[in-house]
Amino acid sequence: MDRNSGRQFIEQLIKNISIFKNLSTAHISRVIDSFSFIKVREGDLIFNQSDKSTDFYIVVKGHVRAVLHNEEGHELILAIFGAGDFFGEMSLLDGNPRSAAVVASEDSALAVLKRADFLDLIKKDPMIAVDMLSALVQRLRMTDDMLGSIAFLDVSHRILRLLQQIAKSGCEKDKKTGFYKVEKLKQKELAARTGASREGVAKAMRILAFKGVLLEDEGFFLLSPDIENI
Repeated sequence: MDRNSGRQFIEQLIKNISIFKNLSTAHISRVIDSFSFIKVREGDLIFNQSDKSTDFYIVVKGHVRAVLHNEEGHELILAIFGAGDFFGEMSLLDGNPRSAAVVASEDSALAVLKRADFLDLIKKDPMIAVDMLSALVQRLRMTDDMLGSIAFLDVSHRILRLLQQIAKSGCEKDKKTGFYKVEKLKQKELAARTGASREGVAKAMRILAFKGVLLEDEGFFLLSPDIENI
């Protein structure tokens, strides 16, 4: 992505990102000038857990995932970020090492803001820090919800909880069944996002299919709209 097209794209993204919603036109222009743009390939490590980097990132194109690794190298996916999403805000705010690793899930383009530039920006407009803290709290609540699911729910219910969250983000319904159409995830990704083993996911998927609440059809999961009573 060249600088001009990247600038236009990041300007539109910034206008739609909650933490920058209070920026004036002059501040938007200033912060855009502070961004640099990088490309990453699928599988590239953007930063690792405990790294001392403090840059802030916006996904311009593609998808990346925030993960934790255990001693065997297995991933627990904490979040997936697509175009318009941001990450790296915790180290940006406190200057401490990264709390998780971020890996490119596919070839992606990112906009990068240095911490020094961000601190200069919030000195001019402190409401940016307030908005970022609000976004950070929301993510912490989501993480707490995920950890609660791992601790207290069986694998079947974890899968349903995850797919329900995805469905609520705006998935359409299948005209024949009335079920939500959720883009199909591989069992490896379901395992990583629910803290389960692939064998546990495979067994849970068979159980859910038998109950008729989660079906598969042409690249989609069909999720029953009435899973609260499952």
